[in-house]
Amino acid sequence: MTAKIAAALVFLVLNGYVYWYLGSEEVIPPRAQFSLFPNEIEDWRCTGREVLDDKTVNNLMVTDYIACNFVSPEAAAQSHLYIGYHERQTRDRESGKATVIHPPEHCLPGSGWDVIDSQVVPISLMRNGVADGVQGEAKRFVIAKGNQRALVYFWYHSRGRVIAQSHHKILYMFLDRAREGRTDGSLVRFTTPIVHGDEAAAEAVFQEFAGLVTPMLDDYVPN
Repeated sequence: MTAKIAAALVFLVLNGYVYWYLGSEEVIPPRAQFSLFPNEIEDWRCTGREVLDDKTVNNLMVTDYIACNFVSPEAAAQSHLYIGYHERQTRDRESGKATVIHPPEHCLPGSGWDVIDSQVVPISLMRNGVADGVQGEAKRFVIAKGNQRALVYFWYHSRGRVIAQSHHKILYMFLDRAREGRTDGSLVRFTTPIVHGDEAAAEAVFQEFAGLVTPMLDDYVPN
């Protein structure tokens, strides 16, 4: 027991040393603001940028975001896009609030949606018709509110990585702060209605729209 306690203390000391000393030089990489993100992507159109109220922004502690429902009249399809960028994921030195990304699974029940299916899936999106776009893992949810159903894909898009699991995101954030002084990252989320129970159709809509959006992320979410 004594050895375990000693090992734990050593780990905590090393953890504090790496976190506070090696990562003391904070790096905020340059990036484009989401105000410059296009409202038209091929035949998809943003129906109007959503503006989060101050309470929500303060709760999320998000630096910049885009929230919009995109529609494709030709395909009779729609998908809601949210990308929230956090320039740092530490505790704000002025307010004392944590600026880490909130996992969506913690927020969905509060907005009245129930998660009825949850999976971690590999993701491999197209770029210019070739499967060399976003690669990694995402969380794939089917959510329900009354008779409504929707397909949700989300992942942490952090410093060039596409990560589904929160604990993996935290581990990489710890390492990148120690090695590069960076803790920036973002949450990318697509929410697509499931119409008439046709989950396969919603999946196809997500694949098409996400394949158009994700090649543009490098300008807004630094690698």
